[in-house]
Amino acid sequence: MKASSTAWLFAIALTIAACGSNGGTADQTDRNKTTDESLGSVVKIDGDRGLFVRCTGSGSPTVFMEGGDEDTSDSYGFAEEPVSKVTRTCVYDRANLGQSDPREGPLGLDEYVGDIEALLEKAKIPGPYVLVGTSGGGFISVGYAVEHPDQVAGIVLVETGAPFKNPPQEIVEGTDPSNPENVEQRDYLQIEKDAWAAKKEIGDIPVTIISNRFSREEIAAAEFPEEKPGMRSNVKNQKGWLVLSPRAKQVVVTTGHAVEEEDPQLVIDQILAVVTAAKS
Repeated sequence: MKASSTAWLFAIALTIAACGSNGGTADQTDRNKTTDESLGSVVKIDGDRGLFVRCTGSGSPTVFMEGGDEDTSDSYGFAEEPVSKVTRTCVYDRANLGQSDPREGPLGLDEYVGDIEALLEKAKIPGPYVLVGTSGGGFISVGYAVEHPDQVAGIVLVETGAPFKNPPQEIVEGTDPSNPENVEQRDYLQIEKDAWAAKKEIGDIPVTIISNRFSREEIAAAEFPEEKPGMRSNVKNQKGWLVLSPRAKQVVVTTGHAVEEEDPQLVIDQILAVVTAAKS
């Protein structure tokens, strides 16, 4: 299934579970030449609690991909193979998703960043990292980058909007960590605010922000009136992420929010461009 969420489109995100089901990856044994023991396994990071991680390819920097809201590692099936031909590429399932173990919420930015820290250490996934975050996953990527700027060689954010201003009660309730439909038990709205407030220059690194310019028809079709201002100003608002680096740039698309589904090659190309720039 497909996810279609931004900082201000959580109502849509909660109606669908997994993003970018463009099919699985090719045979990992043939593609993978790394000795990383975490390949396709659940790595224990906190007592008996584990997270599923899959690493393919070899080389540096390591591309570490963060899925969108409720998205498993399979959401990057479209990108794993082409990116892993160039450098080591890792995807994982957050707590309460896919093959990873459950974790009781509410889960905030600190909890997700802590899980990444533990996973990278326990799975012996070497840095530096090019962080790729799709939609709501971008907030988590930024959260890690702010805490570990010396470990980040580049960033790609795919349609990670600014925090939702004045969300309607339906979205507040729908994204509450205690809501049974919130399968991640994630404190969505607070994570947005925390990551946005914490954003700052990470370093002189390549950063690409992929932002969608919504059409009049898409805006008119918004489920809630409160969504429309954010949709109209989406491109402008996402310029706020440019503070992450003096080399940051914005790529504007008209695909709709699910860029990775409508134009997967564009996303692949932007990831590889950041990897190339990070190596130079």
